[in-house]
Amino acid sequence: MQLDAFLEKMTPAIHQALKLALELGKWPDGRAMTEEERDVSLQAVIVYEHEHLPESERVGYMPAKCKSSGTSSEEDGSAEDATILRFRN
Repeated sequence: MQLDAFLEKMTPAIHQALKLALELGKWPDGRAMTEEERDVSLQAVIVYEHEHLPESERVGYMPAKCKSSGTSSEEDGSAEDATILRFRN
């Protein structure tokens, strides 16, 4: 089946199943995805999301301005956003 034909038949349930398979690297039956299967599945997910979902819900979406784009607490000398992690044995 060609990608275009598959995309015409793709449903939201298939989209979610493909996303989960890509996240886990294996199909629902436990078989590992081949590199070719990953490539084609990722391509299908990206095209489906481009055609059916708003930009903010697509894979890889980053808001125009993220927290790291502003001045950090290290740059301005304040430590209000800093969190200290301590590990115990």
